[in-house]
Amino acid sequence: MKLATKRGANLHLLLVWLCLICGSLSAQQPRNRDPIVENLFPPDLVMAHQQAIGLDEAQKSFVRSEILKAQTRFTELQWQLQDAMEPLIGLLKQQPVDEAQVMAQLDKVLGAEREIKRAQIALMIRIKNKLRPEQQARLRQLRAESTSR
Repeated sequence: MKLATKRGANLHLLLVWLCLICGSLSAQQPRNRDPIVENLFPPDLVMAHQQAIGLDEAQKSFVRSEILKAQTRFTELQWQLQDAMEPLIGLLKQQPVDEAQVMAQLDKVLGAEREIKRAQIALMIRIKNKLRPEQQARLRQLRAESTSR
């Protein structure tokens, strides 16, 4: 039970840390000028508006299949990230902190984060490539309407 509690606490710390990192990254980008957000579509946006954009059965099946494959990959990558975070946290607790060891472990954490981002972008590219230009235009319109509210 102790291990599960420790893992839960580490996972919570990791999620807080990721939120801070993501928040600082988005703060560096001017609002609504993120080229990734402007040009790609998250799967939840596509599926939430599947009727409005006229998603056909083949497209729905493709998106669902890609989401399922990606979820498996994301789970693996999250485990890798957690495996890299635990030693980092341990190193940061030391007195004094060994900067070289922390930086080496941080590189492992950042590598895992990089792989997660790559998987996310790859998923959105595959989805975009299955959408017709008019569907993409409609999604952009729906996204703009939802953000202007």
